[in-house]
Amino acid sequence: MRRISLIALAGILFVAAGFLMMDQSRAVAQDAGSEAPPFLAEYYEAWVSSPHNDTEAEAFNHWNEEAEKVVEVDCAKCHSTPGYRDFVGADGSAFGSVEVAPPIGTTVTCDACHAPTATQLTSVVFPSGAEVGETGDSARCMVCHQGRASTDSLNTRLTDLGMLEDLDAPNAEARFMNIHYYAAAATLYGGAARGGYQYEGQIYMGRNAHVEGYTTCADCHNPHTLEIKLEQCAECHEDVEDVEDLRDIRMQGSGSDFDGDEDDGEGIAGEIEGMQELLMQAIQSYATEVAGAAIAYDAHRYPYFLLDANGNGEADAEEADAYNAYTARLLQAAYNYQVSVKDPGAYAHNPQYILELLYDSLSSLNEALAEPVDTTFVVRDAPMHFNPTREAFRHWDEDGEVPGTCARCHTADGLPVWLKNNANIAEPVSQGLECTTCHTSLTDFTVHELATVAFPSGARLAFEENDESNLCLACHQGRESTVSVNNAIRGAGVGDDEVSERLTFRNVHYFAAGASIFGAEAQGAYQFADKEYNGRNLHAEDAPNTCTGCHRPHEGSIRLNQCDDCHEEELEVEEDVLSIRMLEDVELIDFNGNGDAEEPIRDEIMALEDALFAAIQAYATETAGTAIAYNSHSHPYFFIDTNGNGEADAEESVGDNRFASWTPNLLRAAYNYQYAQKDPGDFAHNPHYILQVLYDSIEAVGGDVSAYTRPPVEAGE
Repeated sequence: MRRISLIALAGILFVAAGFLMMDQSRAVAQDAGSEAPPFLAEYYEAWVSSPHNDTEAEAFNHWNEEAEKVVEVDCAKCHSTPGYRDFVGADGSAFGSVEVAPPIGTTVTCDACHAPTATQLTSVVFPSGAEVGETGDSARCMVCHQGRASTDSLNTRLTDLGMLEDLDAPNAEARFMNIHYYAAAATLYGGAARGGYQYEGQIYMGRNAHVEGYTTCADCHNPHTLEIKLEQCAECHEDVEDVEDLRDIRMQGSGSDFDGDEDDGEGIAGEIEGMQELLMQAIQSYATEVAGAAIAYDAHRYPYFLLDANGNGEADAEEADAYNAYTARLLQAAYNYQVSVKDPGAYAHNPQYILELLYDSLSSLNEALAEPVDTTFVVRDAPMHFNPTREAFRHWDEDGEVPGTCARCHTADGLPVWLKNNANIAEPVSQGLECTTCHTSLTDFTVHELATVAFPSGARLAFEENDESNLCLACHQGRESTVSVNNAIRGAGVGDDEVSERLTFRNVHYFAAGASIFGAEAQGAYQFADKEYNGRNLHAEDAPNTCTGCHRPHEGSIRLNQCDDCHEEELEVEEDVLSIRMLEDVELIDFNGNGDAEEPIRDEIMALEDALFAAIQAYATETAGTAIAYNSHSHPYFFIDTNGNGEADAEESVGDNRFASWTPNLLRAAYNYQYAQKDPGDFAHNPHYILQVLYDSIEAVGGDVSAYTRPPVEAGE
């Protein structure tokens, strides 16, 4: 990590010598009453007025009144130049520790960051013990801007004090643990660094990638002045003229109303502030109700959380006693509140991670409150494509990479690679999609163009040539089709109702909405050879008929205002679309035979789904000779129903108990049942097509369809 070539060393020594010469020349010039030479002056002037050289700052004066007149060893790494050089081994000592307490009176000078061993840093170890690599020049920044505490250190403290046995028992020995200040790197690397307190069982955003070219400290900050490169921000973000404007930025992929205040258009900094307010409300309620002592907070007074003697919710000037009734639950939440406050740039460094910490802390406190803080409309994670906690992005965490067969749709770079090469290789695990996944320009926001898209059946389809929704089809098409199921059945070489060990379940995959929309053209569901099916569902002539016409492309949410134009139902939240049934200018058909031809079309579909599964279970027992059960959340979904109760119990939903007595007809029917389950929007995407394949599947496994009506094939389909 610290190896350095002779050439690099010579260059570094030259730069260091330049700074020394410049300082000496300045002194001579001042004595002579003339100007200093310009050699390296630009960098010097940038640094000399920066926070790293603020001679009045508490960060460099905190130890002035101490008798020893030195900076404590534990603090010297970041609060003095000799300490930093000692830590990186530039003084000849061992790397990774400060051996000698340095004298007071220094700031962070050129000799710190430009020390030969500092410039060669390529990885950084965080207080949690986590090491991150490929940090580039920013490793020098991250040595200090990483905080001094973590999930791990707080858990160690709680364990040592025996506080984890009862999360709500106050312990008079417990003291507040402070992450320290400006822990920007810990925020940036999120769940990977574990700088915040991460609750067991929860998944957290890892490193925030932002966009290509702006992923490190030096990409966004001038390394000498430390100022934000505003002109760079303004290239993508509108109305950015000063630093305060950055707080109003809201990335399109973060459209959730995290703090539940009905304002999902405010800057993401506003969402964090809203969550901070809710968490502080919970902290103060919990402290009084559960811990038995009122608490107040002052961001500028150590140890920050104080006893609120008069109970007014404020840390008044005369209230200086440290809070001393911490429970484990309260200490965890207070720590995370401080984490969110002490990185003032958290809204840019990693807003999702901070929001997750605040949400989980709030939820934890609410568990113990008689009257929990209202979180009815509070949201933890970003939506859909930008939600790092979803299995779609977390499935390969233990493997460390996403295989080429999955990378197109499950990594940030997979789709652009596929568009360029018509193939994918393994990609690093992603925290979700990124702007560059779909956009070719982050200033004009143009998207990759696709004339047509190849579906698993071999069909090439598109909404219109180069329509932006064609990009959606590249992933939302499933991974199987009538063609692949037929190939599997042909390979088994058995009759329709004969069991073959060569047959295994074929999973269409998830959210194959594109295949549903194009119906018979895509052959995404299994289409029986002697039947006809509807093709593309055009919805209505003047209605939206593409993915982005009906969905907001970043959030994935439904454009309810578009639905309102035609549908009379009260459409206030997304769940309301489940009640839609086309009633005007349409011949109403009672597809499921329950006597109600005006019920929501989704209810018609669900009735046939239930009938199909009942027919599948009867066929499996009577014809295939093995009882079958289904679990939509456990691969491979169909299992042997060992106890015959009709359910896939937890002990049955394991790989070793997978259903294996497949006949061609049972495979076809099960495939279509899964298809309907894994496109939850099929009632809107192409309801009659779905009803057709469900009807035919019931019939194929001997189910009674006499009460049902198969939707007629529409003209032109």
